[in-house]
Amino acid sequence: MKILFIGDIVGNPGRRILRHELRRLRGELDLGAVVANAENAAAGSGLTAALATELFDAGVDVITLGDHTWGQKEFAGQIGALERVVRPANYPSECPGRGWCMVTAPTFRFAVVNMLGRVFMQPVDCPFKAIDRILSEVPKDVPVFVDFHAEATSEKIAFAHYLDGRVAAVVGTHTHVQTSDAMLLPKGTAYITDLGMTGPYISSLGRDLKPVTKKFITGIPARFEVAEGPCVIEGAVVEVRNQKAVGIEAFRLREPYVSADGGKTA
Repeated sequence: MKILFIGDIVGNPGRRILRHELRRLRGELDLGAVVANAENAAAGSGLTAALATELFDAGVDVITLGDHTWGQKEFAGQIGALERVVRPANYPSECPGRGWCMVTAPTFRFAVVNMLGRVFMQPVDCPFKAIDRILSEVPKDVPVFVDFHAEATSEKIAFAHYLDGRVAAVVGTHTHVQTSDAMLLPKGTAYITDLGMTGPYISSLGRDLKPVTKKFITGIPARFEVAEGPCVIEGAVVEVRNQKAVGIEAFRLREPYVSADGGKTA
């Protein structure tokens, strides 16, 4: 079985390219399941139940989140009913929603865990201790896939090696920049530091360049709207055999754009 993990979906542009491309990709890549990070799917911050349904209809099987989980105020009252949406498992236990879920595909059963890093991020419980607790609850014959939503590459790498041989894959999200280190770790866990982004790529991490650049120059706070224009789907395909990962490959599908001289660039 092959599972496609999709990097952070940014706003309506990111949702649009998934609506247009994901069903086709499922067939072309012979995918058994799709897991997508959607913590930026609602206008660049958070998610809603309606948008989660839109993504499921587009072909996503499981949605993971991150530090913008509560970006839409109504979502705290909605997440409990969304069984295939997982928020960071190391949030306080009083938070609504679930930190991991079990998924049964036609020929395959697997678990998806969402975890938040602590370096340069908001205070949360220790992800290392939280994942140990979860792994004690998941049936031993079920492969586990972890979306580690974190800022620091050092924390992501240490976390992946901590789990090497105990989970099928650790995929990083949050930075919106795809890394080139997709690999199988020594004990067989598939790993990539960051999946990248699904959204407009002529941008600053999916946001309009003008206010972002102005903020860097002046230091004055500004509202960063989601950019328009051609989009990219970035992520990684993890191949699983006999309940274990046997391969991982970074994935990118980019819409062309018309350059200043009128040429079309892929």
